Amino acid sequence: MATLNQFKNFTSGLAQTALMPVLFMGHGSPMNGIEVNEFSSKWADIARKMPTPQAVLVISAHWFTKGTKITAMDLPPTIHDFGGFPQALFDVQYPASGNPILAQETADLVKSTAIILDHDWGLDHGAWSVIKHMYPEANIPVLQLSIDYTKDARYHYDLAKELALLRKKGVLILSSGNMVHNLRMMSWEMINGGGYDWAIEANEKFKTAILNKDHQPLINYQTMGSEIMMGIPTPEHYLPLMYTIGLQNENESATLFNDKAVAGSLTMTSVQVG
Repeated sequence: MATLNQFKNFTSGLAQTALMPVLFMGHGSPMNGIEVNEFSSKWADIARKMPTPQAVLVISAHWFTKGTKITAMDLPPTIHDFGGFPQALFDVQYPASGNPILAQETADLVKSTAIILDHDWGLDHGAWSVIKHMYPEANIPVLQLSIDYTKDARYHYDLAKELALLRKKGVLILSSGNMVHNLRMMSWEMINGGGYDWAIEANEKFKTAILNKDHQPLINYQTMGSEIMMGIPTPEHYLPLMYTIGLQNENESATLFNDKAVAGSLTMTSVQVG
């Protein structure tokens, strides 16, 4: 865990601020990146109501790596990591700057593992599809932190706590995934709304634990029941949630928004802490 003295030695130019909120965004379809709909409109509304961050650190389901990496380039490219969508989606560019100094300082905060400075990735759609609506002028630096696929939920929950001091420097820590995410069981008949019974039940269990600040079941999600495992056949879209709850202080409550199931087997339920 970083000490306060280490934090005071930051040289990235970020000023001390009030504690920034923390977000988990259910990002859903890449099309949400170019559509103005109930989900993207709420992302924009959330941004208007919170303090303007000095930087954004995104933990996206779509950067799954061996080891933990952080983007450390001046100008992270916009990554179109999907297929089969309209050309308009591939034409999107989100030209936010990076912040290599902040990347190094963030890596230095983490003592439990070595954070690798990355110059090859950029901003994938788990990041830009959401942030494009929040900060459309792309005038706030954005960094991405990868998810180490060799580690369990407890590791990511604990790693989040080592990032807590960033909140005092005006850094918005935004995780992006979906609590329930089983693309193999998608229903095109429910593409605009609706969920299977098991998806709704899984989501309700998650919501109850989040609102009660009962983090242990969320960390040990494999023990929460068969509907949970149907909702999380692979962990990449769920693990970003660990960063949001891991950064929650004892005196902070959580609120939910965009609480809706779509396509039968996905939930857009999102969380704000602080």
